Amino acid sequence: MTLKNLDAVFLYIPIINMSTTLLYLIIGVLIGGLPGFLIGRFLLRKLFKDQEVAAQNKVKKILKDAENNAEILKKNRLLEAKEKFLQMKTEHEQQVNERNNNVNQRENGVKQKEQSLNSRLENMNRKESELDNTRKNLERQTEIVIKKQEEVEILKNSHVQQLETIAGLSAEDAKNQLVDTLREEARSKAMIQIKDIVDEAKLTATKEAKKIVIQTIQRTATESAIENTVSIFNIENDEIKGRIIGREGRNIRALEAATGIEIIVDDTPEAIILSGFDPVRREIARLAMHRLVTDGRIHPARIEEVVAKTKKQIEEEIVEIGERTVIDLGISGLHPELIRMVGRMRYRSSYGQNLLQHSREVANFCATMAAELGLNVKLAKRAGLLHDIGKVPDDNPELPHAILGMQLAEKYKEHPEVCNAIGAHHDEVEMTSMLSPIIQVCDAISGARPGARREVVESYIKRLKELEELAMSYPGVEKTFAIQAGRELRVVVESEKISDAQSEVLAADISNRIQTEMTYPGQIKVTVIRETRSVAFAK
Repeated sequence: MTLKNLDAVFLYIPIINMSTTLLYLIIGVLIGGLPGFLIGRFLLRKLFKDQEVAAQNKVKKILKDAENNAEILKKNRLLEAKEKFLQMKTEHEQQVNERNNNVNQRENGVKQKEQSLNSRLENMNRKESELDNTRKNLERQTEIVIKKQEEVEILKNSHVQQLETIAGLSAEDAKNQLVDTLREEARSKAMIQIKDIVDEAKLTATKEAKKIVIQTIQRTATESAIENTVSIFNIENDEIKGRIIGREGRNIRALEAATGIEIIVDDTPEAIILSGFDPVRREIARLAMHRLVTDGRIHPARIEEVVAKTKKQIEEEIVEIGERTVIDLGISGLHPELIRMVGRMRYRSSYGQNLLQHSREVANFCATMAAELGLNVKLAKRAGLLHDIGKVPDDNPELPHAILGMQLAEKYKEHPEVCNAIGAHHDEVEMTSMLSPIIQVCDAISGARPGARREVVESYIKRLKELEELAMSYPGVEKTFAIQAGRELRVVVESEKISDAQSEVLAADISNRIQTEMTYPGQIKVTVIRETRSVAFAK
């Protein structure tokens, strides 16, 4: 029993005594006065004495029980300590045994290595002795060879002296004359053979190149340019025009604001003209008007709702067109964003030539040429389809479309040869693979064939003449040529009047003037050529 329990016992005893005392006092008073009080007092003293003795006995018993419990607890703790000590001793002995075993194993390993080293040393000593014997034999043989060489040298010198006496020339002079004669003959024969090989290679290469280009064009179907900047929306009767215009023109204004297309309602019977440079916007406007006329409800809120749904439908059609194009060409593994851009080509044109049809045509050209030249047909077709991907980005960065297309292809993890072919098809970057010139040639074939592109001849010729006249206005310029449909301007300068440093400045000045003074599609490359020629006549 703890000390707290003992305190509780002693506190409880006075409470019992007080209540009993009061009880006896009350009884004594009731019995009758003083005798009863004395008797009650005597009884109380006896009762207190008996209770004190009982409490002391109880306390002694509690203390004795506490001592017994403490002794038992002490014995238990000692036993636990002994068991833990024995356990730790056993673990220590196990660790010591393990360490001894490891030490024994290492000693055995060291002994084995020592035995191996001893055997190796014995072998090395034996081989060293063998090498010494071999070296001595070689030294003897070398001495014999040196003596024979000296004898041969003496004989050779005597023969040379006899030949010099007979020929009247020294050996060195004769050797130099012979080497010069042989060198001249070899140079003449080599130059003749090289010229023949180069001429034959040029002739063969020209024939093969023309053959491949002609076969490629013949094997690929072509179509003429049909794109323009207006679309015609046919209507059943002219009453619908008034409903499209709306009260005070609110419907037509809402359509133009939502689609970005100019809607022309004139006297043309049963037709409304949609004008705009963006084919996607024109198609959205056409489909939206068809839905509105079919539904019959035409008001600004309905117009905005229908245009939003039509835009979503066009985006889905763009993805579908891209996927169908990729499947038709047999191209796999193309990134979904590139597939979407291929679909957007359907609504983009250049000089009246539809960009998607142009890209498909270039892809087929490239596949044919790559097959003829033994190159990778799949990569060539892939690069041909994606070569103008920089013309249809979501934003309009100030970059040439070839560079932008190359960056997009690199972003979506296309093959390095495909990326280089896209970036180099207008010579913006250096060509690093055989695919690059094929893409450039096929792009030029597709754009330059008859019926591919539509442009007013007079304005085209006028723009080229203006390019050449602008460059000719600079002093020191000898000739100018506008080539590649006006995409490149070559300027030939007089080497006596223009230095190399001035040529760089001239190219920059001409390009700046073209950029500020002229209007042209795409970009124009300015190349300044300065060359020095030395002429001599053999008479």
